[in-house]
Amino acid sequence: MLRSLPNGEPHANICSIVVVCVLLPRFELAIAAGGRAALAQGPMALAPESGREQAVGEVSQAAEALGIHPGMRLGEALARAPRLALIPPDPVGVADAWERVLQRLETVGAAVESERAGEACFEAAGLRRLHGGSIDGVVGAVRDALRLPARIGAGPSRFCALAGAARARTRRAHHIRGAEDLAGEPVALLRRREETARLPAELERLGLTALGDVAALSRAALADRFGAAGLLAHDLAHGLDRPLRPRAPQETLEETLDLEEAASGVQLDRALVLLIERLLARPERRGRTLRAAVLAATLVEGGTWRERAVFREPTADPARMRPALVARLVLLPAPAESLRLTAEGLGAAAATGPALLEEPAERRRERLRDAVRQARTAAGPEAALRVLEVDPDSRIPERRVVLAPFEG
Repeated sequence: MLRSLPNGEPHANICSIVVVCVLLPRFELAIAAGGRAALAQGPMALAPESGREQAVGEVSQAAEALGIHPGMRLGEALARAPRLALIPPDPVGVADAWERVLQRLETVGAAVESERAGEACFEAAGLRRLHGGSIDGVVGAVRDALRLPARIGAGPSRFCALAGAARARTRRAHHIRGAEDLAGEPVALLRRREETARLPAELERLGLTALGDVAALSRAALADRFGAAGLLAHDLAHGLDRPLRPRAPQETLEETLDLEEAASGVQLDRALVLLIERLLARPERRGRTLRAAVLAATLVEGGTWRERAVFREPTADPARMRPALVARLVLLPAPAESLRLTAEGLGAAAATGPALLEEPAERRRERLRDAVRQARTAAGPEAALRVLEVDPDSRIPERRVVLAPFEG
């Protein structure tokens, strides 16, 4: 039986799906600190990024032992550990390193979903025959492909697999079968979901320290206190989660420009124009438009910077790309010694034909589908949904219809 998430999206059928989660703890911190060996030097945490909320990022094991956790306010973290070392974040290095990890996972046949660096999930049902007919064979293939110490968990849903990975050790996978196995897990696991990241502190103040305590409460009570986040927490505590959304394979198309001296202002603007022209001139583009682009820089003071810009519509016009990218460039926190521009989400070839209403019906449908894909690039998978009738005669409004992806 399928239940629905608070936004109307159906849950995955937990009876038929086995999800594997690969977890590399403190991945971003290890990259920024220069390696995992550096994490043993004492309490440390990722410093807040410039212009963002003043909260620490990933923390070392020594800092975690002092009660510091990701997302904690910087002032509170320093009050608990005055000698806390703040490591400048390296978003560019993290993105590059994590992309290599995802590509290794895809070599075993996995269709990977990854919402953040250091955490990836995929369905293993279709991979069993490729790797010995069992989940253990899939896990072994993943370890051989990664060549990195990773925690691996499995379960009927994404959250169960994540809980298993959090409990697992580097040489042995852990399987969470459902709500009964989740009952003893700490509510801190909810911090790994963006929608429920702020709930653990409030739940702990109410004396709810384990997911079993959350599962024992009624949905109405949680909805009354926490809204949609409470409903999602209740579902997660029962082992229910939405289906995976694997990432689509994409080509890498990028250009880098080394600046001879610390550049800012007009110099950066000119460098950006040159990067755009170089990127559009790459033969691999084959006349295709760009849906989004990632602008990155190596800072003179140390560390890196990275921002993503989504265009209003797929384009290959430098005059239309430049304003969107300049709006991101002004957020650069310090002078840069190199600048990099990466195409993200290549679209169809640039159209040079008649207006939309004058085109044949099939061409109009294709352009509308392309517009839907662009909207999802900008706002996520829920940007274009359609309403499906499930039980139109039901007295409960939430049961009459559900939202499903619009396929065009």
